[in-house]
Amino acid sequence: MKWTDSLEIAISLDEKYPDTDPTQVRFTDLMEWIMALDEFDDDPQHCGERILEAIQSAWIEERE
Repeated sequence: MKWTDSLEIAISLDEKYPDTDPTQVRFTDLMEWIMALDEFDDDPQHCGERILEAIQSAWIEERE
């Protein structure tokens, strides 16, 4: 997975952190959690606030 795979990342995060409210996750934690996913393989320098917002939004939608 790359930073642009927001839906795939959101699904993986939802599976790994089922008891976490995605609206309460700080972006610094979110970035660490994403980089720790086994399937994730991308450069941390390619991440920005907009990418994290997109991933967080996809995670919130995945919960609904």
